[in-house]
Amino acid sequence: MFARRTHHNETFSKHYNTSFDKHRAGKATSSKQKRSFRDAAAAVKKADKVKKPDHSPPAGSTLTSPIVTICVGPEQRLFAAHEDVLSHSPFFAAICRGQFLETATKRVNLPEELPEIFSSVLEYLYKGDYYPRLLHNKRRNTWELEETTNNNGGRGNVESTVFHHGAGQVLLKDTMLYCTADRYGLDELKRLALRKQGLQSGIQCSTILASARYAYAHTPDTDSKLRAHYLALIIRSRATFKRSGNMQMEMEKGGMMFFDLFVAICNHMDDMANAKSPLFTKSPRTPH
Repeated sequence: MFARRTHHNETFSKHYNTSFDKHRAGKATSSKQKRSFRDAAAAVKKADKVKKPDHSPPAGSTLTSPIVTICVGPEQRLFAAHEDVLSHSPFFAAICRGQFLETATKRVNLPEELPEIFSSVLEYLYKGDYYPRLLHNKRRNTWELEETTNNNGGRGNVESTVFHHGAGQVLLKDTMLYCTADRYGLDELKRLALRKQGLQSGIQCSTILASARYAYAHTPDTDSKLRAHYLALIIRSRATFKRSGNMQMEMEKGGMMFFDLFVAICNHMDDMANAKSPLFTKSPRTPH
């Protein structure tokens, strides 16, 4: 399991001082004593034993927290995590405090979750990021996803989509992570997933539209960031979507997303019109 957060010297100080007082030499009975090299080496070795610190984890640290077993998905794939780590999510903190946790075995059942998504959530809770990591390119001053080695030994980004068995569709992994983070109360993970999603490329129109519908279905109306991301993406790539048969089928199904898209397109056209208009419109002065 990954380690993300690890939360002594008073004990060492007491131990050292006690040992020092215990073995401190009294008043010398002779002016000088001859000591062999063997005696000196033994003394150094003994001092090292006294100074050796205790590396056991402090009380209340993550490493001493109880282990919780999480049963994920219809196939009941098992994950294990420290209770303190899980409790960084308000969702899991409530479960660990409430009756939803099987106290005898400390087991949580999440039958609706996807193992691929929950694995990334767990990785984020321990490491502050999930694979592939978000890296800052100092030379270009841009953010990008780390490159990974594919099965052929080449370089390329990890698979960015996940098949959702419940929806029967391929969806963007970052979109599903955003929605899961919203449910778990992990705002920083939401921001991370949104930023990574903006770095994806080469995604099919059908996957984008299916993911947009998923985002609308699994985010509240008050959370517009992910929705706005999809609306802006469709407008930027309007030439591609206009030729897409998937776009026509999705529009025939209707939904709130396409009204929002209509409003966004109108706002976009208004912005373009305002950009072309003069900054100042001078009206002729009327003589008094």
